[in-house]
Amino acid sequence: MTASRAPAEPTVREFEATVESVDGREVVLDETYFYPESGGQPADRGTLDGHLVDDVVERDGAVVHALDPDAEVGLAPGDAVTGLVDDAFRTYCARAHTASHVLYGAARRIADDLGYAGFDISETKVRVDLTTAEPLGDGDLIELERLANRAVWDSLPVSWATHSAEEAREIDGIAFNTKTEEGAMSGGDAVRVVTVGAEGDPWDVAACGGTHVANTSEIGPVTVLERSNPGEGVTRVEFAVGPTAIDELGAVHAAALDAATTLDARVGDLPDAVSRLRDEADRLEADLRDAREELLAARLRDLPVTEVDGARWAIGVVDDADPNELREPATEAVGSDGGPDALAAVGTGDAPFVVVAADGDASDVDVDAGDVVGAVTDEFGGGGGGGPTFAQGGGLDADPEAVAAWLRER
Repeated sequence: MTASRAPAEPTVREFEATVESVDGREVVLDETYFYPESGGQPADRGTLDGHLVDDVVERDGAVVHALDPDAEVGLAPGDAVTGLVDDAFRTYCARAHTASHVLYGAARRIADDLGYAGFDISETKVRVDLTTAEPLGDGDLIELERLANRAVWDSLPVSWATHSAEEAREIDGIAFNTKTEEGAMSGGDAVRVVTVGAEGDPWDVAACGGTHVANTSEIGPVTVLERSNPGEGVTRVEFAVGPTAIDELGAVHAAALDAATTLDARVGDLPDAVSRLRDEADRLEADLRDAREELLAARLRDLPVTEVDGARWAIGVVDDADPNELREPATEAVGSDGGPDALAAVGTGDAPFVVVAADGDASDVDVDAGDVVGAVTDEFGGGGGGGPTFAQGGGLDADPEAVAAWLRER
């Protein structure tokens, strides 16, 4: 078995090795410092004797280096080769992987019944899946970011050691998920355990087979990007380190300054300024709603009145309204202060509708709003219903003016 030495010696970037086997473009060495994709951490990049390494995987106990498919490999068993691990990408992955442990340590301090459901490192961000008793909210996200960056600032040591599976499971508070951290099981009974912080009082401790930095100060800023809930009881937290984190911090700061300028406030006073703006918007919305109701009521009062079957009807077309908006003013318009016995308003739009209100207290006329709406939908299609004093129908297949004319002439 030729396990990767990258997790144990993550700072090695150049090494000499001997080719053990070659199968097409796949090469196995007697030892390697390339990290094979495992547990959410992507494979290392780099070159092997000048050939680009396209992928690195662990297969049947051996680390397989897949070289650039367009290259002429020209290697044979016994050849001495030089491996160069891409420094920038390895450094990013090590910082990001350690940052995921730091974030999990932060989650330990704010979440109940915390569990670990995996993680993944991409080019620009990292995701950590947490199982929690309750979903994490915006305040939790802010606290996660604050605690993680505090752990970075505190320059906590990061160490790793191999234990038996029994010993590892007995470590207090260890995050141990063999399904998501297969690289931690280094063969047989051995389990690799990564500890962030001092022994005896660690920030985090977990079974893990990835590459890590030696101190949290190497991570740099941690910026939480967003959260989601991909499954029952799972909260996915996405965050960034490195250039993406720095760019995100700059973008958030710029947005905050822009908002502060717009609201004529300091950044620290933005919550109060937004609260005042929201209150003002609510007041204006209420005023607009009241004004719209008064306008609709005035439109209904201005509908022409005609006599139909001995009852005084106000009938006409109303633009820019919906049935729900017309219910209250239509009901109030009939039967009081010399108002009509009944009212029928036909609404315009892609699907014309009709609302009918009748004075239920009138003793000298017999108008049933529901019957009238039924007659309209029988004549012009659509559907609807209601009671004797108010009914509505929609989906009429006719010009609104034609519906109004029919109501006057029936």
